[in-house]
Parts: sequence; C-alpha cells; structure tokens
Amino acid sequence: MKNKINVLLSDLNEQLNFTDLEIDDPIHRSESAINIIINSIEKLRAIFEKEKNVSQEIEIDFFKNVKPKFTSKLIYYNAIYKIETKKPHGGDRILKKYLNHELEKLKRYFDNNLEFYKYYRTGSNYLDTKYFTRGKFDIKLTLDSFYFEADHTFSTSHDFKVAKIMAHDLIQVYLEDKLLIMENREPKEKSQVNPKLKQNWTGSKVALIELLYALHTEGVFNNGTSDLKDVAEYFENIFNIDLGQYHRAFLEIRMRKSDQTKFLNALKEKLVKRMENTDEIS
Repeated sequence: MKNKINVLLSDLNEQLNFTDLEIDDPIHRSESAINIIINSIEKLRAIFEKEKNVSQEIEIDFFKNVKPKFTSKLIYYNAIYKIETKKPHGGDRILKKYLNHELEKLKRYFDNNLEFYKYYRTGSNYLDTKYFTRGKFDIKLTLDSFYFEADHTFSTSHDFKVAKIMAHDLIQVYLEDKLLIMENREPKEKSQVNPKLKQNWTGSKVALIELLYALHTEGVFNNGTSDLKDVAEYFENIFNIDLGQYHRAFLEIRMRKSDQTKFLNALKEKLVKRMENTDEIS
C-alpha cells in the first residue's frame, strides 16, 4: 500500500506542477487542479479500502500523515478559487484590505484551534487514537462541522483539521506574496518608442520560458553575452508578464516524460504548414 500511495502522490504533485506552469489564470488553474486532486483522492480511497486487516498503527499513520497530504491540496486550491472569484474590483488600497482580511480569517482559525495546533506541531501522539482512528470522536475536542457530514469509513475526527493546517500554511504564503508584489510594484519607465498597441504575451508562461531558454542557448542576444536573468527581465517588460521562478519551470520542462520541447515543436509544425499554404496560394 505504501509504495502505491507514494507513486500516486508523486504523480499528483507532477500534474499540479505542470498545471501551475501551464495555466496562468488562478481561477482556471484552481478549477483544473481541483479536478485532478479529486480524482487522485478517489484512487487513494480505493487503495486504502483494498487493504485488509489494517492495524491501528497503520490507520493512525494514514489519517494523520498520508491522507492530509492529498486533502490539504484540495482545501488549498478551493480556497484560492474562492479568494480569486470574490476579489473586489478597485485600486490597490481596496485589494490590500481584502487580502489582509483573508489573512485575518486564517489567524482566527489558528486562535480557535490553538491546542490542536500545538499538539500537531510538536509531534505529540498521546491522543492519536482519538484523533486518527475511525469511529471515535469526542465532541469536547473541538470538531469541525465537516466531520459530521463526512463519510466515516474514510475519515476520522481530526484528519481534516490536519489537512487544514497544512493548507493554511500555503494559503498564507499565497496571500503574503500577493501583498508583497503590490508593495514592491514600481511604475515602469516609459519607452522612448511608444508602439500604438502593447503586445502582451497571451500564451502559457511555460511556453515563453521554453522559448527564452532556447533563444538564450542559441546566443542570439548581444552576440551571446547577455545573462539569462537580463533576457528574462527584458521578456517580462516587453510582454507584460511575470515569469516567476523560471529556473524551477525549466527543471519541470526537463522532467517531462515526453515532448520536452513541446512549444518549440508546435511552433515549427505550424510555421511549416503556413509556408506550405503560402506556396500553394502563390
């Protein structure tokens, strides 16, 4: 069971990494991620239910350490979806107020569940049989209402709470990054040449990164003397896009099981077709 779950988690992480790279819009990205995670959780459930005579030790480990790694991702992307769809229109002041309010909601959950946070963060285990075995719950142990709606054959009183703690760490980083970007935002210098229409990159971010690395490798900028960082910043400026951690994205491209140069191959194929069509017309 352990090996199957490790493979399943690895596949899930890989799919989510590519989703983060391929889809720039956070709402569409969250929708795609949620579908992927739900499918993965169903597979996790099937693996667990096939296991016969699960010992208490295995059961505790599964609901304390294994299942939350999957469900925390579902909570995270669902939260991002809600944050982005409810985001108010307006200037930076209104948006900052909204994002800080979302951070305050995370803090309130932390304050309301402080004892369990301490228990989980310190690696305690003296209440594990109550928290992480099925069919046992104590109403005095601050249960989330989710527990009463959940399928008790595949949940315990606190596995969802562990997943929430893990998800909230990621949500906090997401919100703080948004606020940091707003605080560090500087007005861009106006170019001496003012084209009539600004050219925004509307393809996927990972496609532009693939092109960036290809052009830099070929040495087409300043006779090959330009640093990758300088070229990346130039691309960000002229195409009005934030490439983020493009070094990490390149590693993900390298790890593709097939078609590593997906975008470049598509460019070549479409250009050849255009040339052929042009020849036919002439």
